Amino acid sequence: MRATSVLGGRFRSLRELRRAFPARIDRYKRASKARVRATLLADPEIAAAVRAHAASTGEAEEASWRRVHDYLDEIVPSFSLFVYYRLGYGLARALLPMLYKVGVGYEAGEALGRMPRDAVVVYLMNHRSNVDYVVAAYVLSGQVAVSYAVGEWARVWPLEELFKRFGSYFVRRGYPEPLYHKVLERYVQLITRNGVTQGIFLEGGLSRDGRFRPPKLGLFDDIARAKLDPAFTRPVYLVPVAINYDRVLEDRSLLRELQAPEARLPRREQMTEVASYLLKVSMRFLLRRARRYGRAAVNFGAPVCLDEWLAQHPGVLGLPRAERLARLETLAREVMARIAAIMPVTPVALASTALLQHGGDRIGRREWESSLSDLRFVLRGAGARIVGDDKTSREILDRALVMFTLRRVVSPEGDGFRIDRGQDPLLRYYANSIGHFLPAGF
Repeated sequence: MRATSVLGGRFRSLRELRRAFPARIDRYKRASKARVRATLLADPEIAAAVRAHAASTGEAEEASWRRVHDYLDEIVPSFSLFVYYRLGYGLARALLPMLYKVGVGYEAGEALGRMPRDAVVVYLMNHRSNVDYVVAAYVLSGQVAVSYAVGEWARVWPLEELFKRFGSYFVRRGYPEPLYHKVLERYVQLITRNGVTQGIFLEGGLSRDGRFRPPKLGLFDDIARAKLDPAFTRPVYLVPVAINYDRVLEDRSLLRELQAPEARLPRREQMTEVASYLLKVSMRFLLRRARRYGRAAVNFGAPVCLDEWLAQHPGVLGLPRAERLARLETLAREVMARIAAIMPVTPVALASTALLQHGGDRIGRREWESSLSDLRFVLRGAGARIVGDDKTSREILDRALVMFTLRRVVSPEGDGFRIDRGQDPLLRYYANSIGHFLPAGF
């Protein structure tokens, strides 16, 4: 009802919109871009970094400052409450249900509820799809507006402008220049000290094979080191978030990146493939023959208090970078372990695991259902959260079959199914998302 009213244009003032969406909007998130830029341009650490850059490269300080201005233009967003909710939330509410049935779980609801009201919250997520940005923001829309750290892939029109209006900031992955990293570091620490709620994909990029990637520590370190400011006394809480899908829109493209360069499709053929896919999907929607891609499931786990961890590890933030990162990696891996523990087991991930264990090129329906039942028993014992666990194995298989038949992974044959073993890499991609729950060799 709220979203319909917003999309209908009924809300003409900021106050009316805030009443319609009573989510927490961090005050500093709405600070003007000019104000944020001015604060950073006056930052003595950035000034010192400019001098160091000029000395090490021979570049004039004036040119180095122009470089800083360019970095600030790139990084600092210009949040708009109207764009975030009227456009962003409205589009998400309209489009996501067409693609997925979205489910949310709060495995540690009581622990999340006990976080202090003045806590600075950082949502740390696994990264399976670029749709993660939309799904996580959508399920959190009634609670808080999240500022994301976004990779350079989105720095194209109109995505760049939209993400900035949503309050997100851009990050150059693997960019070596120290001056850039100092500007980014001080921006992240500025918004952290001012209580802006952030969303960070701890793996630093999309999983190519469905497994978790090692945590990236750059932004994680920047946030932790905000606690070096003695005036910053608000507690920081790290909330693990696990996201999984019955179908990741980019799955085949991600798998292709694992191939040797000579085995990949040429760029032009990749673009043709994407255009063909978008055309087919659009036609299905126009002809009302579109089918949802199963479940998109999100779980929120027990938060970790950064302040308490730092109190238990005194002096960590003052260590040289290499030593500090080695110590912080233990905390990052603890958060990743919490994400793994609450990873939703979707029907496709479950059924893919069963097909890989089977190994043959044909499987009977009853055999497949029996295998699903055995897997569910083992997964429950490991504490896994199975999506639709109140359903029978037959019903879970029916849900998975929507995707498998649509993508021609299996085709009906008598009282069972013929399996296209050429698509085992795709099956493995989905099975890998839950493989950590299963004993070795299972």
